[in-house]
Amino acid sequence: MFFTLLKIELEKIFKKGRSFIGFIAIGILVPIIQIAMYSEGNDYFNMFTQTLQQQFDFSGNLLNGYLIAFIVLQSLFVHIPLLVSLIAGDMLAGEAIAGTFRILLIRPVSRFQVISAKFIAAQIYTLLLILWMSVLSMGLSVLFFGKGELFIVASTITILPQDDILWRFIIAYFYGFLSMSTVASVAFFFSGLVENSIGPIVSTMAVIIVFTIISSLDAGFIKAIKPFLFTNHLIGWRYLFEQTIDSFRILQSAIILFMHSILLFALSVYYLHKKDIMT
Repeated sequence: MFFTLLKIELEKIFKKGRSFIGFIAIGILVPIIQIAMYSEGNDYFNMFTQTLQQQFDFSGNLLNGYLIAFIVLQSLFVHIPLLVSLIAGDMLAGEAIAGTFRILLIRPVSRFQVISAKFIAAQIYTLLLILWMSVLSMGLSVLFFGKGELFIVASTITILPQDDILWRFIIAYFYGFLSMSTVASVAFFFSGLVENSIGPIVSTMAVIIVFTIISSLDAGFIKAIKPFLFTNHLIGWRYLFEQTIDSFRILQSAIILFMHSILLFALSVYYLHKKDIMT
């Protein structure tokens, strides 16, 4: 019965036109970034490494598919939370708008099963969105730009050998799913509190913005709660591209994200179990 519910929820998601906005947006943005880097990439690379090129000799294919995939991964993660919350925020609120919540609960299944099916369906959608991004960003980039060492200029300079890159991206995309899964959980929770689809989206983005601002402050009591704000861990995948990987730090961030998702799901179940569904 549960898998039947899950199948129905997935069908509901992909019958709505808005569900394809995320896939279309990524399908447009990724090639645009790749085309821009193909035509202007060498100029940008030379601009950022101008000082270094005066001291070191660069050889090999440094403007390669791995570097483009890394750039895409950084740039799109600014927009994906909105694309994810667009669907997750409608999972429960959409039923309230349509007036079908009560009809849905008349079925011989528990509220827990209904909520769980909707929650998992939202997570599956998030996973598919990340997979779509990974195929486009990695697959097309490597196809058109080839392979090579990954040259990253940040607070420090990191050069990763070609045979030590692919596994980092695989884990990074998995971590990216975990990050966006947490965002989807936030939107899902807000979706159960209101009876419109815009509220959960706006609320989710507001929480992300507020938590990000709080994280930039250095007050004493803020420092105490910073490690527990999920926004501090959304881009923890970057640690995978350091010369020496801090596995404990990555695992700690992953656990915090996972616990946020579980807590938000539990709160959603508790609230909707107590809620008197009138429509």
